[in-house]
Amino acid sequence: MSSKDVSFKPEKKTTIGHDGYGPLVLAIAIGTAGGFVFDWLKMPLAWMLGACVFATVAAFFGLRIGMKVRLRQGMIIVLGVLLGSGFTPELVQRLGEWAVSLCVLTGMTMTGAMLCYAWLRRTTDWDKPTCYFAAMPGGLNDMTIMGGAMGGEERAIALAHALRILTVVLTIPVWYRLVNGAQTSVLAMVHGPSGNDWKDYAVLIACGVVGAVAGRLLRLPASFMMGPMIVSALAHLGGLTNSQPPGFLVAAAQVVVGTAIGCRFVGAALDRLHKEMAASIGAALILIGCAVIFAKITVALTGLNLDATVLSYAPGGFAEMSLIGLALGIEIAMVATHHLFRLFLIIFTGPLVFRTFLKHDH
Repeated sequence: MSSKDVSFKPEKKTTIGHDGYGPLVLAIAIGTAGGFVFDWLKMPLAWMLGACVFATVAAFFGLRIGMKVRLRQGMIIVLGVLLGSGFTPELVQRLGEWAVSLCVLTGMTMTGAMLCYAWLRRTTDWDKPTCYFAAMPGGLNDMTIMGGAMGGEERAIALAHALRILTVVLTIPVWYRLVNGAQTSVLAMVHGPSGNDWKDYAVLIACGVVGAVAGRLLRLPASFMMGPMIVSALAHLGGLTNSQPPGFLVAAAQVVVGTAIGCRFVGAALDRLHKEMAASIGAALILIGCAVIFAKITVALTGLNLDATVLSYAPGGFAEMSLIGLALGIEIAMVATHHLFRLFLIIFTGPLVFRTFLKHDH
């Protein structure tokens, strides 16, 4: 089957999945139900994981679900502010300890990407640009847009990245639940003082608004999360506040982010995409294997915490991995710093490597 037949839609400018408010309401209702079920099962990151699973199943069954990109961006801003609150002066002093880990992450990213490229070339009939940008563990939208600009098939690249994120999100929290017995309610995720006053809320809202605008103007990768996270981190480091967004808002953000993952599979027919889906899931498992192996090497070299290092290296989305770290009580500044580094590394070097080594012989 040609990659041109892949009936899979990358994220549009306004909607993921079906357009309109009916599909949006249905998607959020399904996602919320999933969140309640997974919360009842005491799964870590229950609201995102449950929403993700229920929405994905709904998409494959052909239900008309959709997610407004603006709503997802708004919730991503909330999560960015929340992540920024995890940066403390003590953690910043530890940046030096992460130098070796960031170097190993560079090697792991290159190794994982090469292995995934070879795997996708062998198991699909996608062309070289499509395989290359599908193999890069970068942001879904960034890789889809770059890959399309370099002559790749956008729908196939989006499918590969959506499945990578889905595989990682379903694998890592469940592993921690089954092996380590991890279970976290959303309220336990927000460790800060619950009695926020109007000044705290004013600072948090300002962090979100200023961060989102600055992130867009500076064209940061994952700008709606990274911008607010950086501004929030500066506000918390500067002592302007030590508060966090309220727990119900964090739960709502998880539902929206999880539901959006599921909505990416609208139009992805299982019977026609099974070969590409199996290849994409295989690529995700290769990247997870690389993350575990290289994390163990890093721990042997540095003595860093293994769980924190695995999560820092895991090939999930920036928002999803940071949330999992938060839910599991793992050092969020370390996880976020490593994922930002990986995003910048891929965005700056990915197209360059492609032009140098692959463009002329595709």
